[in-house]
Amino acid sequence: MRALLIEELGRPPRVVDVDEPTPAPAEALLRIVAAPLNPVDVAIATGRSFAGHPRLPYIPGVEAVARVEGEDSKALGRLVYTCLHGLGTSRDGSCAELATAPRDRLIPVPEGVDPGVAAALGTVGLAAWLPLTWRAPLSPGENVLVLGATGTVGLIAVQAARLLGASRVVAAGRRREGLERAVRYGADATVELVDSTTLADSFRRACGSEGPTLVFDSVWGEPVVAALEAAAPRARIIQLGQAAGANALVPSALIRGKDLDILGYTNFNVPFEVLAEGYRQLGEHVRQGRIVLEIENVSLEDGVSAWKRLQAGAEGKLVIRP
Repeated sequence: MRALLIEELGRPPRVVDVDEPTPAPAEALLRIVAAPLNPVDVAIATGRSFAGHPRLPYIPGVEAVARVEGEDSKALGRLVYTCLHGLGTSRDGSCAELATAPRDRLIPVPEGVDPGVAAALGTVGLAAWLPLTWRAPLSPGENVLVLGATGTVGLIAVQAARLLGASRVVAAGRRREGLERAVRYGADATVELVDSTTLADSFRRACGSEGPTLVFDSVWGEPVVAALEAAAPRARIIQLGQAAGANALVPSALIRGKDLDILGYTNFNVPFEVLAEGYRQLGEHVRQGRIVLEIENVSLEDGVSAWKRLQAGAEGKLVIRP
């Protein structure tokens, strides 16, 4: 079968012929329909992910939508979504024509949702939805500040916050065109992350005099320090990325003085039942048009160029369609 193959950490994959996988007794053989490319795939392939990486050489890809093959069961031929459980982190992943996954870790794809969108809805959609519904549940009427709102996760978070009843949603990011898109998706105001010395004041003005009560942070670094300064007393900060830097110099008094809560989040630590229910909810919102996710389909043969575009910070969601 054809597949993307990582042969050396830090180098882009190649498209090569490899042996077809053989499922273990508790696994299903999957014919891949759509495999999104994610920043975590690049982090794993460069050795920068806390999740580690499979033994080289390996096939990348931590999620996919696929059809079940090769087993005599009710699931045969069904369109399913699968992610995690070692896929692309400790074993071969989804950027290929075939893959395997545990039978009890397959989530049915909602009817009426495009397979490419259904695949892309997983990692990025869950990373936007579950922080706001499960890790730090948003209450109606809250002021929400989304740091990193121009990325795919951030844009979904903007829509999710609006859908969940936020009183005010402020989108913050570095790309002006992305901020304009965030407004179309429901943001009430935007802040460009350009001048760290004035960010706190900009956040206060955009969020209102009280400041944000919930900060969705996928950037860390200087922007999150400014967000903490602007935050309302007893605000929650949900932290899931470091696009602006791995370190942030946060004064202790700032956390104690406002009784702030900083909560970490990663899909890797979420119970499967929570992931499955969150995916079902997201699929229904997409099917009803309440959440929009723009994707770009690319062929497996064009996977190397798509990978390089992802490394270079390409906008939009790239989905490999074998």
